[in-house]
Amino acid sequence: MSFVTLGALLVALLVGAPVAAHLLRRRRAEERPFPPARLVPPTPPTARRRSLLEDRALFATRAVSVIALAVLGATPLLRCSHLSLSRRAGASVALAIVVDDSLSMRARPDGAEGAARDGRSSDSPSRFERALTAARELAGGLAPGDAAALVLAGAPARVALASTTNLAAVGEALDAVAPSDRATDIDGALALARDLLRGLPQSDKRIVLLSDLADGTPGAPPISGTPDIATWVPLQELEATGEDCGIVRADRSGQKARVRVVCTAGSTAARGPDIVVAQRDGGADAPPAAGSAATGASATGASAAAGRSLEVRAGDAVLGKVALDPALRAEELSIDLPAGTPEILIAALTGGDAIVEDDRAPIISAGGPLSIAVVVDPATTHVETGGPPPLEQALSALDLDAQIRPLPSVPEHADELAAHAGLIVDDAPGFTPEVRRSLAAWVERGGVALLTLGQRAAAAPLGAGFEPLVPGVVRWSASPVPGVDPATAGWLGPSAPGLTDVAPRGRATLGAEASEGAEVLARWADGAPFLVRRPLGRGVVLFMTLPLSTEESDVALRPAFLSLLDGFVGAARARGGARRLAAGELWTFDGYHDVKVERVRVDRDGASQGSRSREALPVAEVERRLRVSPPLAGLYELTLDGERSTRVVSVPEREIDLRPRRVAESARAAELGGMAASIDGSPYVALLLLLLLAVELLLRSIGGRQEPAEGQAS
Repeated sequence: MSFVTLGALLVALLVGAPVAAHLLRRRRAEERPFPPARLVPPTPPTARRRSLLEDRALFATRAVSVIALAVLGATPLLRCSHLSLSRRAGASVALAIVVDDSLSMRARPDGAEGAARDGRSSDSPSRFERALTAARELAGGLAPGDAAALVLAGAPARVALASTTNLAAVGEALDAVAPSDRATDIDGALALARDLLRGLPQSDKRIVLLSDLADGTPGAPPISGTPDIATWVPLQELEATGEDCGIVRADRSGQKARVRVVCTAGSTAARGPDIVVAQRDGGADAPPAAGSAATGASATGASAAAGRSLEVRAGDAVLGKVALDPALRAEELSIDLPAGTPEILIAALTGGDAIVEDDRAPIISAGGPLSIAVVVDPATTHVETGGPPPLEQALSALDLDAQIRPLPSVPEHADELAAHAGLIVDDAPGFTPEVRRSLAAWVERGGVALLTLGQRAAAAPLGAGFEPLVPGVVRWSASPVPGVDPATAGWLGPSAPGLTDVAPRGRATLGAEASEGAEVLARWADGAPFLVRRPLGRGVVLFMTLPLSTEESDVALRPAFLSLLDGFVGAARARGGARRLAAGELWTFDGYHDVKVERVRVDRDGASQGSRSREALPVAEVERRLRVSPPLAGLYELTLDGERSTRVVSVPEREIDLRPRRVAESARAAELGGMAASIDGSPYVALLLLLLLAVELLLRSIGGRQEPAEGQAS
């Protein structure tokens, strides 16, 4: 409430004026002769009768009039308003509300951040709560004939409510929205919103983006609308500010805890290097290593880590502690653990920052990078400029948090493959029966294999083959077409058109049995399979009818090849090959019948709070495949056909970057909408004042007639 508004309301204190006027009013005392009083000598009075309120009805009328006058004076200054759309000539609107439910939206205003730093609690609403309130205000302003949709911008972007004219459903969908620890996917959410609005009969189509705009890409093009669909970013108060430090990974290896801490500056910081990596080992009281942060970390981003420490806790005990370097941007800290420590520990940052939810993480032995085994013959698959084969270079360039393990050959025992989540074999000359059995057993237990088939695969020696991974016989022949039909390669994303001409010297051809029970992810331009996904037990086998050699084709040099590897690593991670994945990513459980996923709440001291704190996650079946998408970071317990395992969901690293995206001026235009008054009570208060004036005149006229009558009677 502003000072001017408060001053206007203080006029109500003048209600004391009628009280004083009534108490100080003097009326002439009524005198009656008493003859015996003449015989008594007069004495001066020692006490006076207190003044009392008389004519209470008149007093009450005047008091209410003063209060109403104060309210009337303050009504134009009160900002009781809500977010509303501006309509074009009163026409119906097709509206898509995009609500950001990512981790960065949990941040609170600057005052709340300061309270967190001082160890005080704050009741200020988070940005997510403010965005949800604004979405409800917009939904409340919809009229019959309008259409509305709801999209969530936490990665991956999801449709919470498809376009509908049932306005009551919009409120129900908003009530079901909850905050999460996902990354931000603004571009994906806007694309979904446009798809929902296209084809609707309303001519006025708009997208309302309620986000802090911190999606980890501050240098991306400004957010704007399209000629047919306007985009409105109404609330500048939601724009990300402040600085944050978060724990993005916490693993335990033997008697060491390795914790990755990332600190990024807010929108006011210099636009210098985003993340600078350094490593430091320390014990329980190890001081910060001098110069551990690389040069280029600006001082403006240092305040989030200044004066803070990383602690490893077990119950009430602090097992290890390392001070954060004030210039820290991204650092993996190592803390020695004493013998006999519990299995589950807690890594926690002291102090406070913009987001408190990313300052703690469980530490368990189930972490570690995803292991991908690669079997490539360097003699046949190489690049003229030297270095590793193109496959290994591509996997390293993608930076998928996976550990690449080159192998000379495919292991003959399934136990040797158990340490790997994925296996890529380039143009193998078939597999021996022992290798086929071990590969099939490993895939059936949840492994993911990618096989590329070329001339060597078609020339497999007697006794070697690919059954049951690739049924049938593999043959090699010239390719009648230059590339892939991009319309059939949707799995490869927007880079699929780059495969229309890969200059193949030949291609592998498969029998019809290879596609039975499988899904063809991409086809050659003549309809022959190019990329096939075949489920096998709890795992999956992908095979491509081209090798990766640059002498056979250009497929390894195209961007679509990176999309293929990204999808392959994602499939390996989703099937449980990684004991840790980021919030919002998918666990896929093929081959399992009884799947149960529970989030285990761990208190601040590292102890599980019992069965009452376990929150079961819904298991969805999509295309006959069981999937679970954990929205919150923390510790999870999985029960797969009676077998229990523990996994960790971590905070996405890019979500800690609180630098907002730019917004085009057209997305802030006043004609799209703004804040509108919710209640204008001025006419009603003025009418009440007129009524009170009439009542006062009536009471005074009645009182004036009564006093002369009493005087005449005396």
